[in-house]
Formats: sequence, C-alpha cells, structure tokens
Amino acid sequence: MDSLQDDHASEPGIIVNSHDLAQIPANVTPDQLRRAGSQENPAEKFTIVALGGSAGSLNAFERFFKNMPPDSGMAFVVVTHLSPEQEGTLAQVLQQYTPMPVHEVTDGMRVRPNQVYVIPPNKDMSLLHGTLLLFAPTQARGKRMPIDFFFQSLAKDSRERAVCIICSGMGSDGTIGLKMIMENFGMVMVQSPETAEYDSMPRSAIATEFVDYVLPAEQLPAKLLEYVNKPLTSRPQRESAESAAKPAHALQKIFLLIRAHTGHDFSYYKRNTVMRRIERRMNSHQIKDFTHYVRYLQENVSEVEALFKELLIGVTKFFRDAEAFESFKQHLLPLLRTKPEGSTVRAWAPGCSTGEEAYSLAITLLECLENIAPGRYLKVQIFATDINTDGIEYARAGLYPDNIVADVSPERLRRYFTKVEGGYQIRKDVRDLVVFAPHNINKDAPFTKLDVLVCRNLLIYLSSELQRTLLPVFHYSLNPGGILFLGPSENLTGFQDLFAPLDIKWKISRRLEGTATMPRLLNFPSGLLVPTPHSAPISSRLEQIRKDGPFATLVQKALLHYFAPPAVVINPKGEILYVNGRTGRFLEPAPGLSNLNIFEMVRGELRYELSASIHQANTNHKDVVVEDVKLATEGGFQLLRLSVRHLAEPEHLQGLLLVSFEEQPTPRRVRKGKSGIQGEELGRDAVVAALEKELQYTKLRLQTTIEEMDSSVEELKSTNEELQSANEELQSTNEEAMTNKEEMQSMNEELLTLNMQYVSRTEELTQSANDMKNLLDATQIATVFLDNDLVIKRFTPPVGRIFKLVPSDVGRPITDFANTLRYDHLARDVQQVIDRLVSTETNIQTTTGEWYAMRILPYRTLDNYINGAVITFNDVTQLKHLEEKLQASTSFAESIIETVREPMLVLNNDLRILTISQAFAKRYNLNIADVKNQLLIELNGGAWNVPALHTLLLNLVSDKKEEFDEVPLEIKLPQLGVRQVLVYGRRLLNHGSEMDCLLLGVSDDSSNAPAQ
Repeated sequence: MDSLQDDHASEPGIIVNSHDLAQIPANVTPDQLRRAGSQENPAEKFTIVALGGSAGSLNAFERFFKNMPPDSGMAFVVVTHLSPEQEGTLAQVLQQYTPMPVHEVTDGMRVRPNQVYVIPPNKDMSLLHGTLLLFAPTQARGKRMPIDFFFQSLAKDSRERAVCIICSGMGSDGTIGLKMIMENFGMVMVQSPETAEYDSMPRSAIATEFVDYVLPAEQLPAKLLEYVNKPLTSRPQRESAESAAKPAHALQKIFLLIRAHTGHDFSYYKRNTVMRRIERRMNSHQIKDFTHYVRYLQENVSEVEALFKELLIGVTKFFRDAEAFESFKQHLLPLLRTKPEGSTVRAWAPGCSTGEEAYSLAITLLECLENIAPGRYLKVQIFATDINTDGIEYARAGLYPDNIVADVSPERLRRYFTKVEGGYQIRKDVRDLVVFAPHNINKDAPFTKLDVLVCRNLLIYLSSELQRTLLPVFHYSLNPGGILFLGPSENLTGFQDLFAPLDIKWKISRRLEGTATMPRLLNFPSGLLVPTPHSAPISSRLEQIRKDGPFATLVQKALLHYFAPPAVVINPKGEILYVNGRTGRFLEPAPGLSNLNIFEMVRGELRYELSASIHQANTNHKDVVVEDVKLATEGGFQLLRLSVRHLAEPEHLQGLLLVSFEEQPTPRRVRKGKSGIQGEELGRDAVVAALEKELQYTKLRLQTTIEEMDSSVEELKSTNEELQSANEELQSTNEEAMTNKEEMQSMNEELLTLNMQYVSRTEELTQSANDMKNLLDATQIATVFLDNDLVIKRFTPPVGRIFKLVPSDVGRPITDFANTLRYDHLARDVQQVIDRLVSTETNIQTTTGEWYAMRILPYRTLDNYINGAVITFNDVTQLKHLEEKLQASTSFAESIIETVREPMLVLNNDLRILTISQAFAKRYNLNIADVKNQLLIELNGGAWNVPALHTLLLNLVSDKKEEFDEVPLEIKLPQLGVRQVLVYGRRLLNHGSEMDCLLLGVSDDSSNAPAQ
C-alpha cells in the first residue's frame, strides 16, 4: 500500500461568525456547511482527459475523436512519443477528425473545456492549477516516459476530475501514471488490446488491475460521457441514510464479508477512503444502493476478492520523494557508525506493496555502508511485510518494467539491477537482504529490536484511532535511538514524548528513551476490537476521546449547534478541555505553575457567578444562564450573559459542560461607569454586599472541595483495593512470566540451532541451484518442467526456439502457448507419461526445418513422488542432415555399382555383401536382392571361400591399405565348373575420407582361357 493524500488535508476550512450563523437553517449539517464552503468556481470545474499512446495510436485517436461530441464540457490532452527531429504535425492531423479546436501546447497555456491540446516534440509536459507547463527532457532518448510524467501531474492537480486513456503503443509508458490517477480517485480507460495495432501499452496497463473500462477506441467516448455526466446525487451518500437502514450498517456488513473471505478487517481504515473505493466498484456495476451492493457481494465471491484488491491499491515507486531519501541517508549514517563491528542492522518496512520501497531502503543502506569506515562489516536484515500476498510474490521476484528508469539513476541501475527480457531485475545479493512475508500490522505481532522502521504513506489509510494505537507499537519495536521514517502526509501529533523529530518536512524521527504507556500497548491489537462501554467513567472516556478521537471536530459541531460566542468546554472539575474564540477578556493565566482550571483562570469579578453557575449546573443537571453580569473593562463596564450548558450529544461529549461568555447591550450609564472605584468611594452597604458575595463564594468553593475530597477518598479506597488485588495478580503473573521466560530462552536456543541448520541448508540449496543452473545452461538442451496439471514450473533459455516463453509465463499451462513443432500430440503424450510413468522419445521436426529428439520423462522428487513431467528437446538437426547425406551417398553408390558393365561387388568390413553389379549377377547366376547382407564365403555355395582372397580382403580392412590388382584365383562354381579369374580390391572414399566399404572387382583370366 502507498500514498493517498489525506482526505481532510485537501479540504479548506470555513470561517463563520455569529451573524452568519443566524442565517443558517437549523436542519443544515456541519458537513453540508463544509462542502458549501469548499465549492469551486463551476466554470473551472471540468474533467481533463489525457490520452496516451505511441506506435499505432493515431488510428485510435481518429476513432476516438470522431465519436466524441464537441460540446462534452471536457478538455483533452494528447501525449505521445514524438521524434525530436521532426516538426509536430499531430495537431493538424487531429484537427481533421474533430470540430473542437486543436492546439499544439505552448509553455503556460491554460486548459479550457471543449478543446484539444497536443504535446510538442522533444518536450515533457505537466499540469499545475490548470496550466500546461513544458520542460526540456532529462532522460536519454528511448528511456523517456512522457505519458507517465504527465499522468502523475494530472492526478495531483485534477484528482477525481482526472481521466486517463491508454491507447496503442509499444513498451509500458503510462503504467505508473495510471496508478496515480487511480490513487486520487480518477478514472482509467484502456483501448482493448485486440483492436490496438501494438498491444504492449494496453496490456501493461491492464496487468495493473487498476483499469475501469477496456473498450475499442470508438466505444470509449460513450462510456466516458456516461461516467462524467453521472449526477453526484445518484451516487451513495456517505453520511445520510438512503433508506430505513443507514449506510453505516451496510458498510459494516461489507467489512464483515471481506473479513470472512480474506481474514482482514478494514473497519479501522479511514472511512472516506474506503467509501470511495467501494463507490468505484459500485459504479463499475451500475449499482446505486449500498444494500444492493451488499447482496451482490453475498452472491459473487469474485466481487469480494475484487473489492479486497481495490482496497489494497499499492501505488508506489522506487525512491519516492528523492529528497526525502537523501535526508534519510544523512540521518542514517550516524546510526550506522555507532553499530559494533559484525552486528546486524535490522529494518522493517510494513505495507511494502510490490517491494519498490523495501528495495529502495536496501539500496540506501548499502550506499550508507559504503560511506562508513572502509572494511567495517555490518550485516543487513530487512523485513518487508504486507497483507497483499500477490504483491509479496511480485516483490520476491524483484522483476520490474523498463519504466523504472524514470525513478532510478543510471548508476543505481548498473550496480543493483540486471537487465532481463521485459525489464530490470533486482540483483540476487540485494534480494537476499530483504525477507518478504504476509503480515497484518493491525493484528499480528510486530518485529522488534529494529534500527530502522520505514512506514511511508500507510498510516494515512488508517483511522486516527488505529494510527494512535500503532505509533506506540512502533516505539516499542525500535531500539533506543532507532529511526522512524514516515510519509510526508503523516505526523506524530500527541507522541512527542516518544519520538524526536530529525527532519520535520520529511517526517524522519528518532526514538526517545522511555516506555510507551501500558494502556497503549495493551490496546494492541485486542483493544481495537472491544467497543468502549457506555457506562465508562467520564474521565477515562474523556482521555480516550482527547487522545484517540476527533475531539476538536465534535466540539466544533456542538458549538455550531448552539451559538458561536467565546466559550470553553470543561469537565465537572473545571478543567478546561477546549477553547473556542477569544476568551482573553474573561480568562487569564493564574500565577504560579501552569494550570488550566477555569476556577483559577477566571477574572475576579466573574468568579462568584461562574462558580455558582457551574455548581448549580452540576448539582441540578440543568442548564444555567446568568444575565447582566458586570465585567470591568478599561473604558468602564460591559454586561455579559454567562451560560453553563450540559452537553448531551454527541455521545462522546456527554457529561461535559459548555461555558460561554456572550456580550450584551450595555446601557450608557453603566458602560461609562469608572472601573477604578475602590473602598472609600463605595458605600458601606456596597462594601458589605461585596464581602458577603465573596464569603458566599468561598463557602461554595469549600463545600464543593469537601464533596470532591470525599468522593476522591472513596475512589482512592476503591482504587487501592483494586490495586492490591491487581498487585497479587501481577505477582502471580510475574512468576508465570519468569517460568515462561525460562521456557522461551530454551525454545530460543533451539530455534537458534534450527536457524543455523536452515541457514546451512539454504546455502547448500543455493549452491545446488547454482550448479543446476550452470549445468542446464551448459548443456544447451531445451528443457521444460511441468507439474501434474501441465503448468510450467521452470524452463531453460533454449526453449525459446520452440515455445515463445518469458520468465513471467511461469505458472501458466503449457497448452496456452503455440510452438513450432510439427506435432499435435504433445499434451496427450505428457499426460500419458504422468499417468503411466513410462517415458517416451521421438524425433520431431519444427516449422523452421530443425530436428529435435524429444524425450518426456516423469518428474520424480527425492522421496520418489511423481510431481509432473520433464520435456527435453535435444537438437539433432546436424545428425539428421548427415544421415540424409549418408543415405543419399549409399543409394547413389549402389545405383552406380548395379549399373556398371564390369562384374563387381561391394562389401562392408565384415565382408558381407552390400550390393553386386548386374554383370556379376548374370555371370554367376545370382539374384541381387537375395545376396544382399550375405557373407562372401557363403556366395555360390562357398565357391568364393578362397583363403588367399580372404587374406587379401582382411589386410585391406585392417588399415594396412594393401590394395591389390589382378590377383589370379581359381573359383570352383557349382554347375559352372572351375573358373580362372583375376580380382582387384579397393577401399571406397567419400570426399577424400575412407568409408567402411570395400570394392571387389572380378574379371576372367584371359591368359588361361581355353583356345577357340
């Protein structure tokens, strides 16, 4: 989770005086007053639509503007990737598609409705108070993200009136900016990837899951008009009832459904933020009533999950607020220098979202460690937690898109990132420093003994009650002198005794010595789940309200309900809790130590009337109003109306008193009286009356004091008995705690031993993983590991020649991907191997002409459990080509031998016949097909079994290369008689290389032929 601007911080205050209040109808609520005071000029309140695109976006812009009416009341800003060398012609092109005026932006141009603005080439553009400002690009060409740059400024400037549309384009520009639009309650639309010429930018935007509508470009205007023209009154109201049931009841039911499905309780998250997230989901389903949406959640579990993800919007980036991180580094260096050699620097980043801030913290720590004494070793251990398990998995992988170059310097990219396909990945040595884990900061035990705690822009999501519960927990988690790093919209109000500010602007603080009060820590986490009973004493309830609740807001509502003269809110003992207006004329600080008791601070001439009125109000439990009370001023006397009223509502203020001082019209004779009249100038009766009044006042105060003392004594007795009982329980608890401590120490030793074993085992597994990776890379064999559902678990890079896989495809079924194999039964064969546990092997050709020997084996774990299959593709293209050449050569040689006119035959090294010529077969009455693969010594009934010939052939085979020519032999052939022949032998060659073949030629011996 990350930053949302505090809902209250952006709402201007209103100032009203008593005369204005008289004109306000009685049924107007304070919230309506607030909203009325913060109304903007209607002429300036219009929607600004930013259209971002790159390659192929012109076609989308054409279809969009052709379907957008010219009087929509919206302004349109077009941001694209333009070549810096070319003049901007986009404005002229777009003018052909819309009757609205189209401008190429100049620096300082004011945005007006029903007009189109186009970014000029080689400029970055932003928006401030409705004015477009141009900047020279700071990033190198190819790394610029002008769409993100403008979207982020639009989100901050227009907030809920901002709309962004992502159109066709390559890369991921706009992905970070649309998150900022979403964060500030704007609306996000994307051109459907199927209709985009280049779908990289639309798909990257959709992958964030922060998109409201995905439509073809020509359908976007209609949906945009429907969204913008939706009247506010048709949306759910936050504070007034819609029907018989209050929305708060429906809201609690929504929280209950989310908790039942996910286990997480959002009831202590900031109400306005939660309501707006719910409204977004309701608007996307065209649901107007909370009660209907509750029913929809009950019937659709997927919507509960979608709402849960909506409430967990994690808008973050690397080194958010770069100046803040620089200041953080300066305050971190002194802390690290005090750490002993070899010790561990422990840090915690709750609400880490997708990990950017946790890795920013890790990089900052590494950079700081380089600046301390050289050669000094400190170990770094960072815990990064979040309740979003999907975000945790994403953070563990550490793989981020290319657009992070806008937030990370080139030096940091080079040192701490690795460029991979599809973006940048955090280097493994940096990832090893951070332990990511699911953790609910609201209910799970915190990490302790920390040196650094970074919780930026998480607390503003939470209610003030939960914030004030967590800050003492943070104090408990940090070591003395540890650093707390909050977001710029968060503060430590009310906890100055726990943290000392180091940088007020960027909310960097140091933990002070001391211990957070026990009730604060005991209230975590179970205290949040137990409602405060109505019968709680005023003092305890008051303490909780003042420190954990919207005390000032409640008091202001009460003042607006009655009147707005100078007034104070006190408890029955007279302690001043809140001051409204200028009360200096009636109250003044008492001498001595600071005291905020109204009886001590009230002016002397008002003391009797005020004390009597408060005593009467406490005794009779009725409102008391005293008219014509004289107050001495520099110019005479002023008549006052002194009122003491019981506060009956709201509930949290019950039992308190509202004391107001209202000036009354004063007659001239009274107003002109001299204020300096002293004893001798007063008549005797006036002096006696004054003394009697003072005596009466003293008696009244004494009686009140005695009653308070008696009550206090009784309370102290009761408290003493409770403390004695609590002391005995604490002693018993202490004994149990000592026993538990010994057991915990024993368990801690065991855990340390196990931890060392796990560390050793982890190192072994890491080494094995490294060896396996290098082995797989060295073999250059394409390998895919599948689970039992044919889902990809891992693959080697050479697989890319067969399946177009990228690292993010892990976890998807292999059947979702096309391949280049001329084979249609891959999934069937894999399933058969998993079912029958019998491997299979076959040779397959690809559409590109390559050949692979495919083997499918069952994947067996170490305990012989079948957990999927392994597919290997071994490239045998060259072997196939050699085999084809060999077969072609053999066929060619056989065809030559069979067609020559000379008697000859071809033998292998075993002297088996490979083929014979037609002339040899005819001369010796043989059939070519019958004699193939027959031994020479078996030919013609063994007639060729001549030792001399056998010896000559064996010598030729044994690499002696003893070729022979016209060696006379006598062959005794059945039915043909004795023949005198001449034989010659050669080894056959193929491109100069010897083959395992022999050529034996036979001819008649003419010297021994019989005479004719």
